[in-house]
Amino acid sequence: MRACRFLDSGRRIAIVSVAMLSLSAAMSACADERYEGAAYAPDTERVLYRETHWRYSQDGVGQRIVLYRCPRGEAFARKVVTDSPSASAPDFDFVDARDGYEEGVWSRQGRRYVYTRKDTAAARKETALPDRAGAVIDAGFDAMIRSRWDALSAGKPIAAPFLLPSRGSFLDFRIEPLEQGNGAASVRRLRMALDTWYGFAIAPIELRYAVADRRLLTFQGISTIRDQAGRYQNVRIEFAAPTRSDAAERQAARTQPLVNSCAGAST
Repeated sequence: MRACRFLDSGRRIAIVSVAMLSLSAAMSACADERYEGAAYAPDTERVLYRETHWRYSQDGVGQRIVLYRCPRGEAFARKVVTDSPSASAPDFDFVDARDGYEEGVWSRQGRRYVYTRKDTAAARKETALPDRAGAVIDAGFDAMIRSRWDALSAGKPIAAPFLLPSRGSFLDFRIEPLEQGNGAASVRRLRMALDTWYGFAIAPIELRYAVADRRLLTFQGISTIRDQAGRYQNVRIEFAAPTRSDAAERQAARTQPLVNSCAGAST
């Protein structure tokens, strides 16, 4: 998914990709697993789009593939993630076939680059990736949360810089645990918000994780997947438990043609 957009002094600014949230199921890097997510309009059961995710290992390096689908099931966007050079700051490629938008990070001869392309008519823009201590990129949110799980479990907030591909720079975010409530020991609730003076103007993202396996159960906030009119959507994404996958299934996901619209759908 591409970078979220929020209002800041009347302007929409690109911020961290929600894909790193939707890919945050804390699964073993060597597991060959598949899981599904459904994005609903707030406080309804109306599906806006669907997500199908695969996680597996290749030559000892964690890999992810995700297809974003119309409500009826057609795939319109794809992301491929490689947990290299690190799990918290991976390389990734994203493309949305509806308008040709692209973004990602890639490595070459020991250097890293971030790129974007606005649409099929635009040229690809590429720049050197800034060096930032503790950087988190896209699905690296998963590894970062797991590596700092003990602090969150102890009720301590954590901070991390997230890459904005559209700007080629980082924004600082704060993740803090929320009150669990009665009978909620099996679920950990987190809030993620900009750690800046203007963060009050941007609605926070709320997350629910299963304590037993640190798997993301629910994401609620502004999605990075736009609707058919090009507007970023407020969604509730619910994730199902993972199942096993195989190489043939993942290859099909990697090569499946993408549709350029969700005709007759809500996306």
